[in-house]
Amino acid sequence: QVQLVESGGGLVQAGGSLTLSCAASGRTVSSYAMGWFRQAPGKEREFVATIGWSGTETYYSDSVKGRFTISRDNAKNTVYLQMSDLRSGDTAVYVCAAGLTARTLRTPKWAGYWGQGTQVTVSS
Repeated sequence: QVQLVESGGGLVQAGGSLTLSCAASGRTVSSYAMGWFRQAPGKEREFVATIGWSGTETYYSDSVKGRFTISRDNAKNTVYLQMSDLRSGDTAVYVCAAGLTARTLRTPKWAGYWGQGTQVTVSS
């Protein structure tokens, strides 16, 4: 089993920055790909970014590419999402996930584990 706990959400003005963290615990989390998804009210959960176990393979959705950066620290069992130039459209609950590969984890159905999520609200 893998447990995922997100933190770092909050209220930020448009154009601002925020960094989310996802602390993982359980069986060999460093061997899992990790990712971030988000879900706004009334919308489906959508892929934001994923990262492979070594940190060298990353994927981003077109809507966040160039503004968000995903990274991981395997020594701390933590994955981060640095968000900059935030927009009102980024408002959502951000959820951490773990899966087998960064490529397949882009699709929610391939996530093996989910966190509870952290709210990010961007005010315009």
